[in-house]
Amino acid sequence: MKSNIRPYDGHQPSIHASCYIDPMAVVIGEATLAAGVSVWPCAVIRADVNAIHIGENSNIQDFAMLHVSHKSAADPQGAPLHIGNHVTIGHHATLHGCTIGDQVLVGIGSIILDRAIIEPRVLIGAGSLVPPGKNLKSGYLYLGNPVKQVRPLTADELAYFEYSAQHYLRVASKHQANLKK
Repeated sequence: MKSNIRPYDGHQPSIHASCYIDPMAVVIGEATLAAGVSVWPCAVIRADVNAIHIGENSNIQDFAMLHVSHKSAADPQGAPLHIGNHVTIGHHATLHGCTIGDQVLVGIGSIILDRAIIEPRVLIGAGSLVPPGKNLKSGYLYLGNPVKQVRPLTADELAYFEYSAQHYLRVASKHQANLKK
């Protein structure tokens, strides 16, 4: 086992063979990474006290921090983290115990906190803060601290979700090839 991919408390990360995990990224515990996921340098996926699921063709960019809230008697489910398919998590973003729908882009340095729900096809601008329990509706751009709905997404912005996912698949493939040399 690679030292950057580690079990914790009886939970082994489940990583599809097609994933790219940079050698400087860390994946710990009850983490499930579906086909085509890429995890970039210095990203941390710490599923030590609850589960993290990352859907197909999603990318977790450099220095992103993914974590969860633990289960307890007062909160039997805790706050796991679920990321949908074709999602881009920008550099330095922090996701904690939230749910991210399909085809979402989380901008650089954004923070999304426990039990926030990001519906599919949402664009969260750089540096935004999504407070605990906030629900962001599909089809909009959100910005700010705390985040506010700004406007409906344009056709170009909606198309960008798939473009971003496909772009990172191509880049990850090149990185994987370089690691095998």
